[in-house]
Amino acid sequence: MQCLEMTTKRKLIGRLVPCRCFRGEEEIISVLDYSHCSLQQVPKEVFNFERTLEELYLDANQIEELPKQLFNCQALRKLSIPDNDLSSLPTSIASLVNLKELDISKNGVQEFPENIKCCKCLTIIEASVNPISKLPDGFTQLLNLTQLYLNDAFLEFLPANFGRLVKLRILELRENHLKTLPKSMHKLAQLERLDLGNNEFSELPEVLDQIQNLRELWMDNNALQVLPGSIGKLKMLVYLDMSKNRIETVDMDISGCEALEDLLLSSNMLQQLPDSIGLLKKLTTLKVDDNQLTMLPNTIGNLSLLEEFDCSCNELESLPPTIGYLHSLRTLAVDENFLPELPREIGSCKNVTVTSLRSNKLEFLPEEIGQMQRLRVLNLSDNRLKNLPFSFTKLKELAALWLSDNQSKALIPLQTEAHPETKQRVLTNYMFPQQPRGDEDFQSDSDSFNPTLWEEQRQQRMTVAFEFEDKKEDDESAGKVKDSFVHPANEMRIGELHPSLAETPLYPPKLVLLGKDKKESTDESEVDKTHCL
Repeated sequence: MQCLEMTTKRKLIGRLVPCRCFRGEEEIISVLDYSHCSLQQVPKEVFNFERTLEELYLDANQIEELPKQLFNCQALRKLSIPDNDLSSLPTSIASLVNLKELDISKNGVQEFPENIKCCKCLTIIEASVNPISKLPDGFTQLLNLTQLYLNDAFLEFLPANFGRLVKLRILELRENHLKTLPKSMHKLAQLERLDLGNNEFSELPEVLDQIQNLRELWMDNNALQVLPGSIGKLKMLVYLDMSKNRIETVDMDISGCEALEDLLLSSNMLQQLPDSIGLLKKLTTLKVDDNQLTMLPNTIGNLSLLEEFDCSCNELESLPPTIGYLHSLRTLAVDENFLPELPREIGSCKNVTVTSLRSNKLEFLPEEIGQMQRLRVLNLSDNRLKNLPFSFTKLKELAALWLSDNQSKALIPLQTEAHPETKQRVLTNYMFPQQPRGDEDFQSDSDSFNPTLWEEQRQQRMTVAFEFEDKKEDDESAGKVKDSFVHPANEMRIGELHPSLAETPLYPPKLVLLGKDKKESTDESEVDKTHCL
């Protein structure tokens, strides 16, 4: 393949990609690319290759109409004209009998011509972001269509015989005005991906449970109130997004989705989850944040493959002890709930790397949290903690410990002292005890820092070193704490990064898991506050 460039009075207007075919020594031009050339019309040079042209790219120009002569290119297999100013498709498109791929996305096309049915070889149509309000009946005669993208259009309904498109594998209809689906869609036996997000469905279309090979289903941003048991008939379903609806109940028959790996139920009105959710043995991601959950079922511990669990922004007052059985868990978010404590079993989640417990009512943490040896990021800001368990010194990979919403550094030095009642060693610093804040008294820890008080406390406390050695004897007497010594080569105080983590970017507490309000600072002075892990 060679790439030649054509230059005219309009400067560079396109790129020719010739394809050598062995017809004597003849060189045939089969691909033309005029993308991003500020064209207002299709270049006349194109018509010089109407016999051999197979692919034509006119992306991102200002073309308002397609000339009739273009449709003499009957060898054309791919026509790409997205992001232009087209207002219609001419009826002469019916001449492109060999056309397989058509991209007219991001234009002003209001409808497909009826005789689009003549393009019987079409397999892929991308027509998203156009003011298309309906599809002609002839559209359903495109029997070889495998992929159809009509996102962000004005569709209110689909043709009654839409089910004739039996070869469809991908159908995306996001951001339209659909309220129902035609019953004929049960014939779409090969359909694997269906995106109906951002429409106006008030209930799950009945025809869906008959599309047996469906693997991915998006129904987010609709007005669903119930997730019915019929969803359990989709045995092949791997991905299900029902977030941002008004769902109050999830039927127990959801357990029938035995292949399900990702279940998104965020931003609904759920008050409880069915016990049968524990039967989704292949589940790796479960998001139930921003609901009204007051408790989690004990069966959640049966999700042995679960890697990401987000139950933030609910009304949870406890976590089930069975959470300790989630041995594959890597990310846990329980922000903005009412937890006064954590179950001791959480220490068994030894593969967790990121945990966010921001804005709860935690007054203490279990010693077992020190068993979470792979923990790298822990957000404890906006709680009621008075100190931290001494087992924190065993978290060798901890790179970020957030104790304040506006903390200036990822790790702040901690000191050891004896608990006034139990006489056990605990960790603390000037940020303890935590005071639950209101938005009106949000304040940086650097602003509230008192140098005089800090110096007095420093004299009374002893700096704690991480214990990298497993063998360490505790020879302190009750009420008396001795310095912790380790080999100088292994010594690292809390608040200092291990050399291997010296360049590890760390993110601020509000950005830990939810993906909300993400910001990236370009101010070098703010690097510590805005880096993300």
